[in-house]
Amino acid sequence: MPKVLISDSLSPRAVEIFKERGIEVDVKTGLKPDELKAIIGGYDGLAIRSSTKVTKDVLAVATNLRVVGRAGIGVDNVDVPAATARGVVVMNTPFGNSITTAEHAIAMMMALARDIPEANASTHAGKWEKNRFMGVELYGKTLGVIGCGNIGSIVADRALGLKMKVVAFDPFLSPERAQDLGVEKVELDELLRRADFITLHTPLTNETRAILNRDSLARTKKGVRIINCARGGLIVEEDLKAAIESGHVAGAALDVFAEEPAKQNGLFGMERVICTPHLGASTTEAQENVALQVAEQMADYLVSGAVVNALNMPSVSAEDAPRLRPYMKLAEQLGSFAGQITETGLKAVTVEFEGQVAELNTRPLTAVVLKGLLAPLMESVNMVNAPVIAREREIKVSETKRQDAGDYQTLIRVIVSTEARTRTLAGTLFGGDKPRLVEIEDVPIEAEVTPNMLFIRNEDKPGFIGKLGTALGDAGVNIATFHLGRTAAGETAIALVCVDQPLGDDLVERIRALPSVVRAKALTF
Repeated sequence: MPKVLISDSLSPRAVEIFKERGIEVDVKTGLKPDELKAIIGGYDGLAIRSSTKVTKDVLAVATNLRVVGRAGIGVDNVDVPAATARGVVVMNTPFGNSITTAEHAIAMMMALARDIPEANASTHAGKWEKNRFMGVELYGKTLGVIGCGNIGSIVADRALGLKMKVVAFDPFLSPERAQDLGVEKVELDELLRRADFITLHTPLTNETRAILNRDSLARTKKGVRIINCARGGLIVEEDLKAAIESGHVAGAALDVFAEEPAKQNGLFGMERVICTPHLGASTTEAQENVALQVAEQMADYLVSGAVVNALNMPSVSAEDAPRLRPYMKLAEQLGSFAGQITETGLKAVTVEFEGQVAELNTRPLTAVVLKGLLAPLMESVNMVNAPVIAREREIKVSETKRQDAGDYQTLIRVIVSTEARTRTLAGTLFGGDKPRLVEIEDVPIEAEVTPNMLFIRNEDKPGFIGKLGTALGDAGVNIATFHLGRTAAGETAIALVCVDQPLGDDLVERIRALPSVVRAKALTF
């Protein structure tokens, strides 16, 4: 039975979901780092919000951990590279609080346009400063959206409903998507030049860090108002303060800050600056949604292998997981076979999918091939970290799909290029769920993979099979099945022998010394 630790406050319904799915769950919030390290080794899953820090040190002792689920979007508190290196899936819930965050951005924009917080404080203080708070309309104004993904697109939709014009800067926004949203896609400089309001909805990356700084703020329209409900590091706060003090920027509404919790900040106390304590996702509905989503996602992964909203591996839907399962086994067998017979440096791997398998989500299958290929060559490889390891070692990975079936209704072919040569292996499914090898090094062959096998490449000459059988018999090794294939009479042949026990090195050396043997290798699966 999988076991999950909930280390931050989540809805009680999340606990119920885990238990309903047959998962044991413990709730222990407020753990100190050493306390978390002391117990994390006993859990398969860790469900968190923003308080728990999943550091490299924590992951190093999380020997059974398979998945970390973040109830929310940001994973700044998770060392994702370290998790990937250890084969731990990291999931978030990017859609559970999208509407809530978008609505908060619209609310902040309205409050900023009409000076609502200051007017509220003034009126509570017994003043009646009607002439002091002269706002601006949103109607007809241009909203610049930096980052038009899930949340940004919702903000754009709400702004269009307010009869604003919307321009968007997002390198990943296609012209067709922009047209569907009713926004105008522009470059950043044009957005800065045209926008009356600017709202940020982009992740914090090396490309977006400090995207609003002294230089970019100087290129904005005089009187612009800035809203940030995304990430504090997107704005250089000292530069924003200077732009407000100079009068170039009319005001700002900020829900996020470079350092949080923000108890002190140069922008605090300024007129025309609205600040809230990271409330973007703080609604009853959003908190419930992300808690339920993370529990469902983690349970799906631990129970069925489905992967949704993972940051470090391809997604596999609950519907795809059972369809992919037999192919996953086949893909791993092909990769493992190729890895065990590879003796020189890997340069490239191509995975070809033909027929029925080409209609499926094949990215997880490629990851499993890489896992099988690399596992014989190094330790602690799995489908999460295998693609990363391949990139680090500059192994070129590609995949191709062809839905037209060839000799088989469904086929996976693995082409491995090394410093010395290129070799191919191919496999299919018999009866829809039974993996079979059907090609090795361009030689047709039909074989089931078993725990202990002997792979031989030899010259096709009479008497070879008898000599091989004698060598195995003399060593007390029983043959379970024997599979042969060749390119043509008298040319290259391949023997794949399934045996009942592991083969010792001495026996393999004796087989290599037999006449006609080009290569012999003991394989284990």
